[in-house]
Amino acid sequence: MSDAIHDLSLLDVSQRIRRRQVTSEAVTTTLLERIARLEPSLHAFLQVLPETAVAAAREADRELSAGLWRGPLHGVPLGIKDLLHMQDVATTAGMPLLRGVLAPADAEVVRKLRQAGAVLLGKLHMTEGGTAEHHPLFPRPTNPWSAVHHPGLSSSGAAIAAAAGLCFGTIGTDTGGSICVPCAANGVCGIKPTWGRVSRSGIVAVAASLDTVGPIARSVADAAAILQVIAGHDPEDPTSLTAAVPDYSADISRGVRGLVMGIDRRLASDEVAPEVAAGIERAADVFRRLGVDVREVTLPDLDAIGDAIRPMLVMELAAAHAAHFPRYAAQYGAGLRSMLEKARYAPLQVVEATQARARCSGELRAALAAADFVILPALSALIPTWDEFEALNRHRATLGRRLFRFTTPFNVAGLPTLTLPCAWTETGLPIGLQLAAGPLEESTLCRAGAAFQQVTGFHRRRPSL
Repeated sequence: MSDAIHDLSLLDVSQRIRRRQVTSEAVTTTLLERIARLEPSLHAFLQVLPETAVAAAREADRELSAGLWRGPLHGVPLGIKDLLHMQDVATTAGMPLLRGVLAPADAEVVRKLRQAGAVLLGKLHMTEGGTAEHHPLFPRPTNPWSAVHHPGLSSSGAAIAAAAGLCFGTIGTDTGGSICVPCAANGVCGIKPTWGRVSRSGIVAVAASLDTVGPIARSVADAAAILQVIAGHDPEDPTSLTAAVPDYSADISRGVRGLVMGIDRRLASDEVAPEVAAGIERAADVFRRLGVDVREVTLPDLDAIGDAIRPMLVMELAAAHAAHFPRYAAQYGAGLRSMLEKARYAPLQVVEATQARARCSGELRAALAAADFVILPALSALIPTWDEFEALNRHRATLGRRLFRFTTPFNVAGLPTLTLPCAWTETGLPIGLQLAAGPLEESTLCRAGAAFQQVTGFHRRRPSL
């Protein structure tokens, strides 16, 4: 089979498999060979599972030959962030400390993917404990567009694997920007759903009241097909929402004419890199030409939201590591260890942060009610180099404003966002935009993102590997 199979969209390869133009086993074998060839330089995977992947592909082929089609993911190879449990496979959460602990059962998201017939290729690289740094005992993942530039944060492996064509889609998680930031850095699309839209059962917590699971792929339509499978209520996760799951793929075909898009031009340009601000303004023009009513809106102070909830976020992180820290502190990387050692907020500070979260969430939801969706930068600056990131990381407040300024507030409010590429720098680096909407408005975001991609070609660009 031609290696160009990796350039196909998820939905395209799905139809070819369904029509028996190609077998799932052949597609899976081709991608496993591609992974073996590129992994030594990309480090997108922490663990590849070739035997179970080929077995799943063969089972998909048997079912399809017998006339059973489970849906668009049937026989399609995907990757799983190593924060989600896969039965009898270690879930490291980016921590060498957990390499020998096998998961007793699948996470609900993984169970749903298997039920849909997806082929799971392995566990994807991530930062230690879902925070800012990769553990020094694990190889550093590589941005496929530029090895000297940072690949994003927690879901870095998931975004790299999608961008490099190592699989047709991946599952990431987001606590403060860990789907959005890697997608922007790697030129792919990611959906951070409404908090509770996707089950968190069987997922290692980062900060439980903010953690969200979502899909990453090279197109919005592909990401929507994955979200269709993983969304929905889970009795094992009482925080998951009971609202019915709409048909995201069908909604995409409705287009966007008549929708209202908000833009806060002050926020989208103040302390934002000129290339990023220009990319967002050009994207707004694309939406206007598509028939969207573009209106000026005023969003609350997003920097203040991130600052206000920091004590709560840090203490939730400490709670997530209570079983291992400080007992195994020596096995932690310096960055995460330092964060946990400094997690010493007084109860009053945490209560004040919780109250600030409620207030900020209300303000943000009220502002979003003025439009069907809003457009924002994904990052306030161009992707940092590794050296720039390490310098920023020594000053956490600066790092937060550069990478999380436009993302964390939507985690705080539990609201859905969509990230997708909207431009490229002169040096060939992607620039991402972020669309945000009110609770359970993932369909609106997918409609908008897919319409944008139908008339632009940013998502079709591929890195030279």
